Amino acid sequence: MEEMPVINMKMATPLQNKSSVEEIRRRFDAEVERFSKIETGQSATIDAPLAMELITKTAVATTSEISRVLDIGCGAGNNTIRLLREYQRGFSCDLCDLSVPMLERAKERVSAETTNEVRILHGDFRGIAFDDSQYDVILAAAVLHHLRDDNDWETAFRTIYRILKPKGSVWITDLVSHDDHRIHALMWHRYGKYLENLGGIEYQQKVFDYIDKEDSPRSLRYQLELLHRVGFETVEALHKNACFAAFGAIKSA
Repeated sequence: MEEMPVINMKMATPLQNKSSVEEIRRRFDAEVERFSKIETGQSATIDAPLAMELITKTAVATTSEISRVLDIGCGAGNNTIRLLREYQRGFSCDLCDLSVPMLERAKERVSAETTNEVRILHGDFRGIAFDDSQYDVILAAAVLHHLRDDNDWETAFRTIYRILKPKGSVWITDLVSHDDHRIHALMWHRYGKYLENLGGIEYQQKVFDYIDKEDSPRSLRYQLELLHRVGFETVEALHKNACFAAFGAIKSA
């Protein structure tokens, strides 16, 4: 049997000592150029191009008409751009992010893909006063793992449910944990090998360090069950590879 790597991701930092919203914002302010590359901007994420393809194709397949989309943690706009190209018709876009430089780049890039309205919403989406039933589609890519305790997760998912229109849907790609510690160790071992092959041991350690400091992911099972609990009847897992998953839910009529 292959030996486990010396570097092991154990999520040692307690929730109360994780990065603040402001600390996360500062890191992403410096990452605009990297996240502006639609195919390679998420290279530290296994299967990122496939996950993006799956959530955008599924959003189009399950939504007869898309008029307004919210992209939570939009970064430089890659997922909204991919959805616009997949839909092949314009829709209005609300881009939400902590980072002003990310939002500025996202608005520039998304506006080049559509003549419809493109709005930027600066801040944590949990603190924004959204109206009920606003959106046909909500995208949340590599952002929800910043949520902390159970109440934080449930509040966020209830907000998503509330602001979706009937028949609207949410599609998520994200880092996930595992409920069984043995499976968790195995999957992080696989992820560690992926990072080592991508950039060497130092790069692997860098990624693991900022995950430990910034992130508090939950398992795919936890999130699918939570989607059911807040009101979604149709919940689907689209893809999972090691510590990353693509999944979502559709609001009933």
